[in-house]
Amino acid sequence: MALRDYLLSEVTHDYADAVVTRREAMRRLGLLGLSAAAAGALLAACGGDRAPEQSETRPTDTLAPPRSPSAVEDVTFAGPRGDVFGAFAAAPKAKGAVLVIHEIFGLTDHIRSLPLRFAADGYTALAIDLLSEEGGTAAVADDTFGVLGGASEERLVADMRAGLGELERREPDVELAAVGFCFGGGMVWALVASGDPRLAAAVPFYGTPPDDADFSGSKAAVLAIYGELDARVNGTREQAVAALEAAGLTHEVRTFAGADHGFFNDTSPRYNATAAAEAYPAVLDWFAEHLA
Repeated sequence: MALRDYLLSEVTHDYADAVVTRREAMRRLGLLGLSAAAAGALLAACGGDRAPEQSETRPTDTLAPPRSPSAVEDVTFAGPRGDVFGAFAAAPKAKGAVLVIHEIFGLTDHIRSLPLRFAADGYTALAIDLLSEEGGTAAVADDTFGVLGGASEERLVADMRAGLGELERREPDVELAAVGFCFGGGMVWALVASGDPRLAAAVPFYGTPPDDADFSGSKAAVLAIYGELDARVNGTREQAVAALEAAGLTHEVRTFAGADHGFFNDTSPRYNATAAAEAYPAVLDWFAEHLA
């Protein structure tokens, strides 16, 4: 599925599930290039207008438990088209290093918290800001759909590969992994498809693979994570598995019962504490096995 098509489907899915209001859905569709008439028709096909008093439910850190963002280091490193920003945390004695890829909302506080969490479990981690070229997430916070929807996969993969290079520079003696969520899950699939030889393990959370994905150039061991209720992304699961099998890559598919798209994000209305609590140790186990 092309990136723009994926983002269009994400907006309509969120609207159909009453995760966002009609106004917010119309705004996001406009950022993705749809006219008001086309956006309205698309939303009407999803079940009609939502109640005007419904509040917006974009992920917000006010729903999350207390964070310690000061423990995460803001870093800047060289990318192929200029500086790239990120949030970094070093493990005292790293067992591996992990590139964290954010959701469509960019480098939010939720994503910024993940490097610290991985570091506490022995994995140095860097959460990259794929909106760096626009000045970073904060500079385009209300336009992340439009910016990322218009960015080429080549640009995004090049920045992620620069992120791997930064991890390699900081932790030269360990193997590298990538983990991403929603949009970021799709980006992890794209990174696997790029065949970067440094990538030893990959964990896409409910992400869609590139059309006609070819993973034959990769050596990454892939743990693909899905939510049972996420029918939209689950529709691409067989395609992803077929590509993994065709490439002969070590892989495992985990589908978490009762969980929907975005279940790992504790600032999201779809957060599923049980599934998230089961998924994180599974990720650590995968890294322990494949970042030897």
